[in-house]
Amino acid sequence: MEFLLFLLRRVAWSLLVLFGLSVVIFIIARAMPGDPVRLALGPRASVEQVEQLRETLGFNQPLIQQYGIYVAGLARGDLGRSLLTEQPVANDIRQTFAATFELVLSTITIAFVLGVPLGVAAARYKDRWPDNVVRIIAIFSAVTPSFFLALLLQILAGYVLHILPTTGRLPPGLAFSADMTGLITIDALLHGRLDVFFEGLRYLLLPSIALAAATMGQIARITRSSMIDVSSQDYAEAGRAFGIPERVRVFKYMLRPSFVPPLTILGLEFASLIGNAFVVELVFSWPGMAAYGVRTILQKDLNAIMGVVIVSGVFFVLANLVIDVLTGIVDPRIRIRGRR
Repeated sequence: MEFLLFLLRRVAWSLLVLFGLSVVIFIIARAMPGDPVRLALGPRASVEQVEQLRETLGFNQPLIQQYGIYVAGLARGDLGRSLLTEQPVANDIRQTFAATFELVLSTITIAFVLGVPLGVAAARYKDRWPDNVVRIIAIFSAVTPSFFLALLLQILAGYVLHILPTTGRLPPGLAFSADMTGLITIDALLHGRLDVFFEGLRYLLLPSIALAAATMGQIARITRSSMIDVSSQDYAEAGRAFGIPERVRVFKYMLRPSFVPPLTILGLEFASLIGNAFVVELVFSWPGMAAYGVRTILQKDLNAIMGVVIVSGVFFVLANLVIDVLTGIVDPRIRIRGRR
């Protein structure tokens, strides 16, 4: 019962955040300078054509009524029609989201697999040379802009060493349709196409590393500091005094209570990368939702802009909800504090 109440509180706050996001993005989109209808039709369109499209899209109605129509559409899963592609925004996002999701999922996996062990190693050998090496790596990766690292990797791995591809998701001559999940690597395994799976990994590696570097650095630093804090607790010192092997003490009794801060960062980074991966997507010509969102902003495609932001916001809220639940499972004290 306690866990159910904890979950219901988090869901209620999540719905409130999404409502506020819809209001804010609607106001910002309408306040942007320029006429989106004129941009969509071009400078040679007549006044009658502009007014007809504005009426079709409902842009000639009062703002409150426009917002009501937009929220009603959101409830039905209708994000409006894109002025850029002349297709429903939901279809455009559906076609591009899978590529961004696969990229972000790979990024988070790399950041987690590398960041947590580096943080544990740094904490275990505090103030010794492994700790210094990990801190240098973490600081360098955290302060290096993702677009700079993306260009550097593209030049070195793609054009100097010729070991990895630099653009797209698959080779042009390899025919494959990711018709199940939209994720090339997962669908390739489900179809038994190992050749497509390994090619998809090759194309995924460079952009994932470029995006994962900053997150890996943050996770390593936070894991290190959290492990050091836990190591000074009485039960950690008691474990050493009772002669518990160091490996068991570190990974069984210290890592779990230290895992909450890195887990929170991991969830927040996962959600933020859904909408912030556009720089890397543009560098590697990755056909994802983030790059689509940039194009819609340049064309002032209001419905598409709001659609991309809403979808990104939904995943941000969902990621926070999942992280709250996981941290509540890992550390029950969080659920108790949440009741007060």
